[in-house]
Amino acid sequence: MRLITRYVAREIGLVFLVTLVSLTALMILIGAVQQAVAQGLGLAQIVQLFPYLLPNALLFAVPGTILFAVSSVYGRMSSANEITALKSLGLSPMVVLWPALSLSVLLSLATVCLNDLAMSWGYHGVQRVVIDALEDIAYGALRTHKSFGRGAFSVVVQDVEGRKLINPFFSLPAQDGEGSVTARAEWAELRSNPGSGKLTLELYNSTVEAPGHYAALPDEKFVYEVELVPQKGFGDSGPAHLALWQFPEATARQKVLIEEHEQQMVANSGFQMLTGDFDGLAGGGWNDGTHRLQHLKWQLYRMQTEPPRRWANGFSCLCFALVGATMAIRMRNSDVLTSFFLCFGPILLVYYPLLITGTDRAKAGAINPYCVWLANVALVVWGLWLLRRVIRY
Repeated sequence: MRLITRYVAREIGLVFLVTLVSLTALMILIGAVQQAVAQGLGLAQIVQLFPYLLPNALLFAVPGTILFAVSSVYGRMSSANEITALKSLGLSPMVVLWPALSLSVLLSLATVCLNDLAMSWGYHGVQRVVIDALEDIAYGALRTHKSFGRGAFSVVVQDVEGRKLINPFFSLPAQDGEGSVTARAEWAELRSNPGSGKLTLELYNSTVEAPGHYAALPDEKFVYEVELVPQKGFGDSGPAHLALWQFPEATARQKVLIEEHEQQMVANSGFQMLTGDFDGLAGGGWNDGTHRLQHLKWQLYRMQTEPPRRWANGFSCLCFALVGATMAIRMRNSDVLTSFFLCFGPILLVYYPLLITGTDRAKAGAINPYCVWLANVALVVWGLWLLRRVIRY
C-alpha cells in the first residue's frame, strides 16, 4: 500500500512541478511586460520587478496547477482501470487520494502566505521600483509629450533641455495630504530618491500657490518633496495591501476613527441646534460629513473582509484537488487536457461567481465577511458527494 501511495505522490509531484515552473515563468513574463508598457520601464527595471512579481504569479499558478496535476494523473489511472484494480484487491480509493489531499493542504497554507506576501511586500516592492525609475520615465514623457502625471502629481513644460525643464507648471499634493499646491518656475529639475518612494523637485525663480498662501522666490532654489509611495505604516496603505498581522491593529484604529467622527457629528449637530444655526443643519457640510463616515465604514468593511478572503483563496487548492481528483476518476478519461477542462469548467461556472459575489457584498458591508468561504463550501460539498460515489461505486 505504501508503494502505491509513493507512486501516486511521485506522479502528482512531477506533473505539478513541471507545470508550476512553466506557468509561473509565463505569468511573471506577462506581468513584467504589462508593467513595462503601463509604466514605461526599461530592461533594468523589469529585471528588478521579477522578485516582487513572483509571489503574485505563484498565487494564481498554484491552484490551477494542482487541479491540472490531479485531473491528469487520476484521469489516466481511472481510464487504465487502476482504480478498479485497487477495489478488486479490497483497497479503498482513499489509498491513492490521500497523497493529493495531503499535498493540497500544504499548498493551501503556502498559498495563504503567498497571498499575504503578494498583496503587501510584492505590491509595495513594485511601486518602489516604479518610483525609483520615475525620474527617467518622467523625462522621457516630458521630452515626447511635454506633460507627465502620476496620481496627484502632474507637470507641463514648454521644453526640456538636458535635465532642465523649461517654464514648468506643477500641480502637487500638499505636504499634509490635504488640498493641492501649484508652482511655476523659470526652470526646474526632477530627481528620484531610490528606496524612499519620494520625488524631489528643484525649482528656480519660482512662484508657489496654496489655499490661502502665495510665495514668490526670485533667484532662489525651492526644493519640494512629493511622496508617491506611503512609507509610514498600515494607516497609509489601502486595506488590500496590508499584511495579515497588521489587520487587528488597523481594524481597531479604524473603529476608533469612526467613533470619533460620529461623536464629532453629534457634537456639531447639538451645537447648531443650541445656537439656532438651522442653515448649518441643512447645509452641505452635513453631506461632506456623511460621505466621510460612509468612506470610513467602507474601509472598515474591506479590512474585515480581506483576512478571510485570503484564507479562502488559499484553501481553494484543497477544494480544487478534491473536486478535480474525484471528477477525473468518475469520468475515466485518459486525455490530459480533456480531463482538466472538464474539471475546470464547473469550477469556473460555480466557484468564481460565488467568490466574486461574496467578496463584493462583504466589502460593501451587506453580508458577514466570512461569507467569502461560501464558494469553498460549495466545492467541498460537491467534492464529498463525488468522493462518496467514487468509494461506493
